[in-house]
Amino acid sequence: MSDDDYVYDEATGEWRPASEMAAAAAARAEVRDAAGNVLADGDSVTLIKDLKVKGTSTTLKQGTVIKTIRLTDNPEEIDCRHESIKGLVLRTEFVRKR
Repeated sequence: MSDDDYVYDEATGEWRPASEMAAAAAARAEVRDAAGNVLADGDSVTLIKDLKVKGTSTTLKQGTVIKTIRLTDNPEEIDCRHESIKGLVLRTEFVRKR
């Protein structure tokens, strides 16, 4: 990486130096599941408890596999998709890494 490399920051909508973005990513708190395993973007997780989804009549059952998660700014929450629910946010205390 040279000093003139810039990366688009989706959170702020600005172009920032790549070195600054790398430092911010390293400083981000580790996201851990209910068993203490470190989670990363793109991991698959399994639900450890039945969860009622707010705003719908759907209940996600224990053992449901959620693929391709995304980490958020909050280390206690992850973004994910399920075939029946788009824009699902789960708390890390209810998932276990596969």
